[in-house]
Amino acid sequence: MSHNQDWNRRSFLVTMGGAGAALLLNPLLSWAATDSDPRIAAIVARTFGIDTHNHIDVPLIKSELPGPKVDLVGELKKSGLSAICMTFAVDYQKLVNPGDAYERFLNGLTAMDEILKTNDMKRSLNFKDLQMAKKNKKPTVIQSVEGGHFLEGKIERLQVAYDRGLRHLGLLHDNDASVPLGDIFTKTPQWGGLTTFGGEVIKECERLGILVDLSHCDDNTVNGALKVANKPVLVSHTGLNTRLGNNEFMSKMMKPRLINKEQAKIVADNGGVIGVWTHLADSPTEFVDNIKAMVDVVGTDHVCIGTDTKLTPPYRSPIDKGWGGEDNKKPQGQNDSPKKESDHKDQKVPGPDGNKKQGGGTTNEAWGNLEQGFYYTVVESLLKAGFAEEEIGKIGGGNYCRIFDIATKKS
Repeated sequence: MSHNQDWNRRSFLVTMGGAGAALLLNPLLSWAATDSDPRIAAIVARTFGIDTHNHIDVPLIKSELPGPKVDLVGELKKSGLSAICMTFAVDYQKLVNPGDAYERFLNGLTAMDEILKTNDMKRSLNFKDLQMAKKNKKPTVIQSVEGGHFLEGKIERLQVAYDRGLRHLGLLHDNDASVPLGDIFTKTPQWGGLTTFGGEVIKECERLGILVDLSHCDDNTVNGALKVANKPVLVSHTGLNTRLGNNEFMSKMMKPRLINKEQAKIVADNGGVIGVWTHLADSPTEFVDNIKAMVDVVGTDHVCIGTDTKLTPPYRSPIDKGWGGEDNKKPQGQNDSPKKESDHKDQKVPGPDGNKKQGGGTTNEAWGNLEQGFYYTVVESLLKAGFAEEEIGKIGGGNYCRIFDIATKKS
């Protein structure tokens, strides 16, 4: 089935074009435009730049709310991104008692409410909201969560989440929910792929208008989900398993999280979109090489950007001892380190200049101290790699917009 016909080329260009008119005449009006290619700022202004998986760290314990102040709007403007899918996870610390996951989820949303309030920002609940924010040159976010742990088998909680602004659900994360939804790609399969409850969650997401993200799902779970889903799905942050980079530690840790060519084609053939992350790339050029490799497999209409980085500084609870502590044993299936996955993003590895970080720092420091913001840098690298503006618009955010628009229209 093809969902791409819902968004033809004309509608894509019309929805992308209005906001950049002034910058077409004078692209240097935009932040961080460079002398190297005057098209960069104009393309950034004309297209949607969306990071489909960006962690914004917030406290999940009520006593720690509202959490530190962060300059989210400033970092977004600096990056050139129109929006991020603002995500968090509740399973970094062991879930012990019934209700823990749900309480952490609600506390996380409350903390994010405060961040948006202090930054004078709003969540985009549908594609029209994204369009309006772009037109008004206002950075925005799409609310996401990584893992359905908060449901604890209670499907009705999806309605609560929807009412709180959730529009993008990562079905799985690193550890099983108390009522599992499917098999996780870094653990030994034990559920036979998508569970009955996982299928119910996908159907309810489609009814409500929530985009389903199958990152962290093993192949059997993805294939089961595609049989259940009537709308396109997303795999927000991964890369091809043939693109392992140059660092042995990162390659070994990340390989189970990568997708093979055959599986990528299955997702694309069902109308889905696959996000390429900044991991396993020592430079913007290598990141774009990884994007190109994915495009060569599934086509330009099925690739997006999902960095799996943090736009704002990390936050760690004062009571967070890290996995392996006496009261916080390492969760099943985690064989890498007593640190959470995102902590590895600051792992220093030899880069082209000998001192860059691989996917480290914040999003705007994805490859060390960038001369311009993240999306400006990526657009420049895509141009240098020979991508046309229309292709950049699709990869940068247009493909995500297409499936987000379909997903948020209630069945």
